[in-house]
Amino acid sequence: MSRFGLLCSVALIAPVVKAQYQIVKDYSGSTFFDDWNFYGNFDNLTHGNVNYLDEIDAFHDKLAFTNGAGNVIMRVDNTTDVAAPQNRNSIRISTKDQFTVGSLWIADILHVPYGCSVWPAFWSSAVEWPAGGEIDTFEAVNNESMSTMALHTAPGCVHSPNAVQSSTLINQTDCSTDINNNEGCTITNPTLASYGAAFANNGGGVYVTEFAVDGISIWFFNRSSIPSSIQGNASSVDTSTLGIPVGNWPASNCTVTEFFQPQQLVFDIALCGDFAGNAQIFAETCSGVCYDDWVLGDPSNYDNAYFEVQYVRVYGQPGELTVIQSGAQRSLSLRSVLAVVVGAIIGTIMAL
Repeated sequence: MSRFGLLCSVALIAPVVKAQYQIVKDYSGSTFFDDWNFYGNFDNLTHGNVNYLDEIDAFHDKLAFTNGAGNVIMRVDNTTDVAAPQNRNSIRISTKDQFTVGSLWIADILHVPYGCSVWPAFWSSAVEWPAGGEIDTFEAVNNESMSTMALHTAPGCVHSPNAVQSSTLINQTDCSTDINNNEGCTITNPTLASYGAAFANNGGGVYVTEFAVDGISIWFFNRSSIPSSIQGNASSVDTSTLGIPVGNWPASNCTVTEFFQPQQLVFDIALCGDFAGNAQIFAETCSGVCYDDWVLGDPSNYDNAYFEVQYVRVYGQPGELTVIQSGAQRSLSLRSVLAVVVGAIIGTIMAL
């Protein structure tokens, strides 16, 4: 996930490319969590001061549930007094299925977590990271006014100077996890209502991520500007109706099929850690010490540290494989291993 650091500003305009997608997966309502895995571990990836609960504990502690409006809530514990050296309970979930190149996903979000020490993200990752790539659709920290989007890959993928996007705020152009402290090729969403209280006060919004052979694109729409083509229970998406994306990473400078494998979608809420807890970044919008004054502080610090999600929908191109189910993936991997073993045995026999 990303780190702030503005690099350059460019204005880019080009024709909109049309692509058609049909719905293949709908996560919403009381069955939303059925097809997600709960992490159930400490934050061993970004060193946040959180315990990511398993499914049983998350439901029991009301950190994950469906509210009376039928929307999904995922939140940080805002009732428990935490003493050093303990961490605060939170949520990280990922889809059981993976989604291939040639897919698109939409997340309708009413509220995102915010506040000092808070580091929320909606993103995707391959099982093999970083070889299989990561797409950050939404990420923000503390009380920043804007969110970011980014790619994280193996060396060789960069953001193109010819990208077709509306944001002129290019933070970093090299997507490699090996440089810039794994900042990735990061773009700032220039919409002030893309994060924090402003996001909630405007009724939230919709994020659209296109994971295509010719490039990766991310759109953001405030509640009042959501295109009619994706309102309601849209069974299909025509990307030509969405306008210019906020962020775009064309395949000309980052071959999608080389740097990305099928992706699992992820929601998480970290606290402090490598990004929100960075002393310089924390001091930009917050006071005190991230862990000492906030994680160990008044639990009500986290009253706004929650996602409220109406739905996540995944779409695929007609006639193409889009969804790789977790069981099928394991079976495929086993068949591949057996094929290699059998081939090796046959080769040995023939050599005798």
